[in-house]
Amino acid sequence: MTTTTATDPAVLRALLDRVRAGRKFGANVYSTLDVFQVLYDRVLRITPETVDDPDRDRFLLSKGHAVAGYYALLAAKGFIPLEWLDDQGGPDSRLGDHPDRLLVPGVEIGSGSLGHGLGLGVGTALGLRAQGRFDPRVYVLLGDAELDEGSNHEAIAYAGATGLGNLTAIVLDNRSASHGWPGGAASRFTVNGWSAATVAGRDHEALHTALTGHDNHRPHVVVAVVTDGE
Repeated sequence: MTTTTATDPAVLRALLDRVRAGRKFGANVYSTLDVFQVLYDRVLRITPETVDDPDRDRFLLSKGHAVAGYYALLAAKGFIPLEWLDDQGGPDSRLGDHPDRLLVPGVEIGSGSLGHGLGLGVGTALGLRAQGRFDPRVYVLLGDAELDEGSNHEAIAYAGATGLGNLTAIVLDNRSASHGWPGGAASRFTVNGWSAATVAGRDHEALHTALTGHDNHRPHVVVAVVTDGE
């Protein structure tokens, strides 16, 4: 069920420009592109044909305000028509400023309020385990600033205590958190029993190794550090 065609970075940027339509995007959007590419090219077991397959992997975009790159990626992979990008945010558009799972094929949750995605990921992972579905994995992408939200700390602690080995969190670290953590963002997870990897967020090979480095016995976090301002 994994997609096999690599996404051309130039094509992805061109599609993002269609979404942008002259607007200004910041690092919160551009910093996500490499993670999206590695996930959808090489990691996630999901295609446009398997968006409703109960054994698909689940990707949850907690960092919902950075949705523009996600829309560009979904279009590049054939989940949504290319022409949808040209009216993003319009009155009749399915593509809002935050993703809507009821309107956009391939989207698993409606997100935008920071701090909700990881808790939803924990619930999704628990639900799969309760159904006896041990092959699908749940991946949640959140920004480092979301770690300022207390709900994430409850989710981190609970996932570690219950050994949610089918859950992977990806923290996009562009140094936007208010406080940070001694030893880096990964330390906030490992103290609760998670396995962890911290890698350069533009290095596709390092990202792939980290995203597939889980041991299936405990939750896993990948901290993708992007500090180049875009």
